[in-house]
Amino acid sequence: MKVDSITTLTPAETVRLDRDRLNALYVQLGEAGAEDVVCRAIEELAVRLAHCERCWRQGQIADLRKNARSLIAISEQIGMCEIARVAGDVTATIDNGDDAARAATLFRLIRLGDRSLTAVWNLRDLSL
Repeated sequence: MKVDSITTLTPAETVRLDRDRLNALYVQLGEAGAEDVVCRAIEELAVRLAHCERCWRQGQIADLRKNARSLIAISEQIGMCEIARVAGDVTATIDNGDDAARAATLFRLIRLGDRSLTAVWNLRDLSL
């Protein structure tokens, strides 16, 4: 069988930010405090997302689970509820022992994380 063309699928994740949660953070902490929390959370999310991928590639599943769980609280704090949900899905695939679902869900988390981090970084310069 000869294949004439190959279709490449490019998954696109929709970024959703909970603006109410971000607004509440700014009201609670003030602009400077909220900016500090958001910047630290963005940095921590980026580090932990990269670490999750590294753990997966090295077969360190317990550490992957620990990092995925930590992403939930960090992302919820700054209104990235979709990241929290998908990180929970990664944890569930680990708990269920589903290797194929784990890989697919982890890379969905990474795609979503990358896009969300960019969106929050761009949003932080806007007045909320």
